[in-house]
Amino acid sequence: MNILLVGSGGREHALAWKIAQSPLLSRLVMAPGNPGMAALGEVVPVKATDVVGLVSLAREMAADLVVIGPESAVEAGLADALAAAGVPCFGPSQAAGQLESSKAFTKAFAERHGLPTGAYVVCDEAAAAKAALDRFSPPYVIKADGLAAGKGVVIAQTRAEAEAAIDDTLGGRFGAAGARVVIEEFLEGEIGSLFALCDGTTSMVFGHAQDHKRAYDGEKGPNTGGMGTYAPAPLFTDELVDRVRQELAEPTFAAIAAEGAPYRGVLFVEFMATRDGPRLVEFNVRFGDPECQVLMLRLESDLVPYLTACAKGELDRLPAPVWRDQAAVCVVMAAEGYPDAPIAGAPITGSDQAFGDGVVVFHAGTAKDADGTLRVAGGRVLNVCAVGPDFPMARKAAYGAVDQIEMPGGFYRSDIGWRALQR
Repeated sequence: MNILLVGSGGREHALAWKIAQSPLLSRLVMAPGNPGMAALGEVVPVKATDVVGLVSLAREMAADLVVIGPESAVEAGLADALAAAGVPCFGPSQAAGQLESSKAFTKAFAERHGLPTGAYVVCDEAAAAKAALDRFSPPYVIKADGLAAGKGVVIAQTRAEAEAAIDDTLGGRFGAAGARVVIEEFLEGEIGSLFALCDGTTSMVFGHAQDHKRAYDGEKGPNTGGMGTYAPAPLFTDELVDRVRQELAEPTFAAIAAEGAPYRGVLFVEFMATRDGPRLVEFNVRFGDPECQVLMLRLESDLVPYLTACAKGELDRLPAPVWRDQAAVCVVMAAEGYPDAPIAGAPITGSDQAFGDGVVVFHAGTAKDADGTLRVAGGRVLNVCAVGPDFPMARKAAYGAVDQIEMPGGFYRSDIGWRALQR
């Protein structure tokens, strides 16, 4: 098979790493890719939101399958354009993608279809939003409505912080993504991420993980796109997985199809496990980043048949995926100043050495000079991952590799998986 993988981050590097292992693969092209991905196939400098360019590339390479990595490509309508061109695509339509591209859409969708979630208010004017805070108790959850690369969420402990977050969001910090603000009820419990595939009709659970959103140890600092993940997490009992599947994932697939936008791809269900059961926090319409990294490390099955089946409506022909009986950990190494104002340009050394069995380093925000020097080029720079026979050993291997990589000014959390360690 000729496969085109769209994207350039750590998620896409992990997908490329897994796709490259498939005996079904003939040619792998990645657009725009990154320096780490270049070792796995051909990298072509076409942006993930260049729909015309990507459709042209898919035709030129006679792609049997296009795999959409980032949410930006979904929002740009890439899947719709590929469908019109007759090219099989793993990734939802622009209409189905509203489950991530608009938090206001998702909250109203959940309300329409009885999905368990928290109370909310949507406002496009600061005075109304501040007045709406009267309906909630602290801490206050303030979100930009649109795509903000995982950084448009503020958990405000006080009314003053909440009002400042409203001003910040509606004042243009996130551009068009912040034209509306969503105020949500704070849900008490433990957060989890479950993934489910769908081919428009048939669906199946496709792994789960737990992540860390705050920038610093102890769940402190600003929200980020994710500072690390681990799987399996003790939170995910069989009973909880079944409840999330039955109460959130499957009803969502049925409802979005009933609204005229059958879902084809992977749905990331972020939920809070509360005393009253799972409650929806939000959806993502792609594999999570950095959740995808630990999923790919633990996936024993060939990934390509599942991607293809989703694109072609053939998921009912496949068995449930097989997972390795190992733990996986991902530690994000971030640039100085991340998430607010990451500083690019610092050299990176030691990331390409042989760390030993079970350790894989995925590139997320890197660039390479003409002389081969690897440099920081994004907020989240490297994903240092490891698998092991149990969680403590996988964690030790990942942090052992982190200690051998030098990235001036960079930082990482030293407590990834603290919940699992406590148990």
